[in-house]
Amino acid sequence: MSKIKIGVNALSVLEKRYLRKDEHGKNIETVEGMFRRVADAIAHADLNFDSEANVDALSDVFYHRMTTLDFLPNSPTLMNAGGPLGQLSACFVLPVNDSMEEVFDAIKQAALIHKSGGGTGFSFSRLRPAGSPVNTTGGIASGPISFMKVFNMATEAVKQGGTRRGANMGILRVDHPDIMEFIDCKSVNTEINNFNISVGVTEAFMQAVEKNEMYDLIDPKTNEIVSQLAAAKVFDKIVENAWKNGEPGIIFLDRLNRDNAVPSQGEIESTNPCGEQPLLPYESCNLGSVNLVNMLKKTKQGYAVDYPYLKQVIEDAVHFLDNVIEVNKYPLPQIEETTKLTRKIGLGVMGFADMLLLLNIPYNSDEAVELAQKLMDFITKTGHEASHELAKTRGTFPLFKVSVFDQKYPLRNATVTTIAPTGTLSIIAGCSSGVEPIFAYVFVRNIMDNTEMVEVNPILQKMLQDRELYNEELMKKIASQGTLAHIEEIPQDIKDVFVCSHDINPIYHVRMQAAFQKYTDNAVSKTVNFPKSATQEDVKEVFILAYQLDCKGVTIYRDGSREGQVLNIGKVEKDGVEQTIFTNIKPRPRPEMTCGATDRMKIGCGNLYVTVNYDEHGICEVFTSTGKAGGCPSQSEALARLVSISLRSGISVEEILDQLKGIRCPSTIRQDGMSCTSCPDAIARVVKRVDDMLQSNDKGILPPAQAVAMKKAEHFLGKMARYCPECGAKLEHEGGCVSCRSCGYSKCN
Repeated sequence: MSKIKIGVNALSVLEKRYLRKDEHGKNIETVEGMFRRVADAIAHADLNFDSEANVDALSDVFYHRMTTLDFLPNSPTLMNAGGPLGQLSACFVLPVNDSMEEVFDAIKQAALIHKSGGGTGFSFSRLRPAGSPVNTTGGIASGPISFMKVFNMATEAVKQGGTRRGANMGILRVDHPDIMEFIDCKSVNTEINNFNISVGVTEAFMQAVEKNEMYDLIDPKTNEIVSQLAAAKVFDKIVENAWKNGEPGIIFLDRLNRDNAVPSQGEIESTNPCGEQPLLPYESCNLGSVNLVNMLKKTKQGYAVDYPYLKQVIEDAVHFLDNVIEVNKYPLPQIEETTKLTRKIGLGVMGFADMLLLLNIPYNSDEAVELAQKLMDFITKTGHEASHELAKTRGTFPLFKVSVFDQKYPLRNATVTTIAPTGTLSIIAGCSSGVEPIFAYVFVRNIMDNTEMVEVNPILQKMLQDRELYNEELMKKIASQGTLAHIEEIPQDIKDVFVCSHDINPIYHVRMQAAFQKYTDNAVSKTVNFPKSATQEDVKEVFILAYQLDCKGVTIYRDGSREGQVLNIGKVEKDGVEQTIFTNIKPRPRPEMTCGATDRMKIGCGNLYVTVNYDEHGICEVFTSTGKAGGCPSQSEALARLVSISLRSGISVEEILDQLKGIRCPSTIRQDGMSCTSCPDAIARVVKRVDDMLQSNDKGILPPAQAVAMKKAEHFLGKMARYCPECGAKLEHEGGCVSCRSCGYSKCN
């Protein structure tokens, strides 16, 4: 058995998120112990089919595949297999039906899934539109968007065992009467922030877009046409919002159902949070990924794909994933029953971009697209063969006889392949994520005592070292520019191959997605990354191309378009000047002397005194105290401290006000004559008054020089690089998700 070769980041991620801990949070498991725990648990499923199965030998096979990093299962399997929780699935789809009871049943079920470590997908298309009559109460329906907000708040309240966060996919059909409101529901980035959203478009809608025709809006309760919209207008609205902040994406519903293996069980109406796993209501999916870097062999000419070895890995991986279905402890009885009826698995890949580098093939080339098709064709065919072999000894999936498959070729699993995002798994494996290109080849990370540590893609590092070009100053230069494209010291042949995400024309992003999709049972998780300068017309072109190339969905992200900025290419703008950044945001020291003002605000439980201080740079701190009537002093003080440190970190007053104003407190709602709606709202109002006073300087509070300095202060949060909320490292936006390559934080993986 090979010694596990994992990097420092991988070890950190495993220790923090995956290894078992005692009641004090101390690790009580080694990395080897984790893989052995998982291998033993999954191998024991063979006893369900053969009482004399050699479980120990099979465990060794699974252990070897994982410890060599040839194959890794999804995170819940690594975390929970062989443990008391035992929930091993990555994703689920739950139905949301049109009654109050069924809506809140879905919320409860989602909470249980999130608690167990899974993500959830929902279609809200069955809910009647806002303003529809409710016969049982005589009232009117609030519509799907209002219920999405309830789901969002429930997700916020659930902590997934302290290891993973709740992630949701929300989908609404394009012919739902509330579609325009849905398209806009995340135009404010702080709204419904535990959801990714996608519009479920139909072939008929896309044809109406092409022909510039009207299309019907249908009430899901009555199935009657209630209105019409111009398809091109709706499509342009989707494009506009996606250009603004990356949402919504698009899901091609008819294509999901074209490949529905068991159409008699109903329509597929939703996917998991990253868009790659279409599922029927109450289905779950168990995912795993093959590390393509390890599927290469050395030849005299360089590297080549070792297809015989890849075949062995696929066979073991399919066996592993089918066993997962057996030993899984499902969060709901309905999910276990439905999952076992189709036994869907999702075998995918990671490290594709690294594979291309070793093969000396540019990602943005026809050769790369052709290789993607050839690889995925081989993986899916081999996976189906492995599923066929399992069916010979274990039987087909129970609904096989009513499936779309050739009845002469039994299959154990209704689906076999999926391309999932592998943000955390690829950190553990030390390779690139999923089928995405490399986002950046060099990072400069600040460690203790402001020491800069350069992290370089190992393939690039070896290439430059072999040519005697490697030095730390050159690496910092690459990090500052975010790309090799304009580095004079780098030879052109290296620059041609070592392209990063923003060097690649978005058209090639879509072509690559389509190439993998052509031979994938389920769907492909992929983000089309645009430079900041991209236009709405560029985004529209990509959406149309994804439709034309038979993709099942498309997600885009334009660099710098979201306040929750993902990985930034090493530059920000401040005072109109582009600057390079290598460090995390740090607050400036508190000044020795400040000026300020104190306001008394009436809140629901008494008086709140808010003091706002400023110096020559602007507002720098906030203090609060409560009157004798009580209040929430600890909460108010904590909030004031956070506001203070945010202000001294350069976050704009406007941004802070957007987060605080309008928050409502029940004690305030119950009383008349309130000038504010909560303690946070009170703080926001006082900060706003002081900021207005400073900006106008009409009170003569600031000396002229300080007033000039104040006017020069720009709010630049939206232009700054954004960082991991846990470790402060830069974030990547890829595979339909946001993840940190440093600590393993992920929004939905």
